[in-house]
Amino acid sequence: MDKYGTGQDPYCYEGSSTLKNLLNIRDDLTLESAERDLTTITAQDIQFAPPPYDLNYLKGLHHQLFSDLYSWAGEIRTIDVAKGETRFCHVLRIEPEAHKLFEQFAHEGYYVDLARDQLIVAVAEFYGDLNVIHPFREGNGRTQRLLFEHIVINSGYEISWESIQREEWLHASIAAYHCDYDAMAILFDRCIGQPLSELSL
Repeated sequence: MDKYGTGQDPYCYEGSSTLKNLLNIRDDLTLESAERDLTTITAQDIQFAPPPYDLNYLKGLHHQLFSDLYSWAGEIRTIDVAKGETRFCHVLRIEPEAHKLFEQFAHEGYYVDLARDQLIVAVAEFYGDLNVIHPFREGNGRTQRLLFEHIVINSGYEISWESIQREEWLHASIAAYHCDYDAMAILFDRCIGQPLSELSL
């Protein structure tokens, strides 16, 4: 079934919920494990780059993370998707809505001059809004976290996701979907560390 449960998902093997993949894995759990292992390895080879950060940059990160697994890595999804009661951006609105977010982000100077408390609030809202767009058929979370690593590092701070549990991200993302960014800000407060300038002293 597709992500709305209304018919066969063209991204999946026929009669299955398993995504078509270059390794021809036909089992969801095996594919999930392969995704996790491959993206952990590939993420280590992706180098930080300064702005501009835009939709093309996000697509490039997705391609680098998933090109060994999916033929459509780095491409905008062509079907509507949902998780539970959460329906993400309609396919025809993905690019215009993403461009709108990234243009505002660029207008705000990529958050470079923000104090830490201001940065936390800004990235929490941006992360939540970008997550609603959900531009890819799969791998949005991993790609978005990598983007935000680059954003926070470019703003002059260290960042680590290690203390965050999956359920916490899910709760914060659902709240942000309803424009409540407090839970997401709490998570970023835990993720964002010291100024990089202090670490080099």
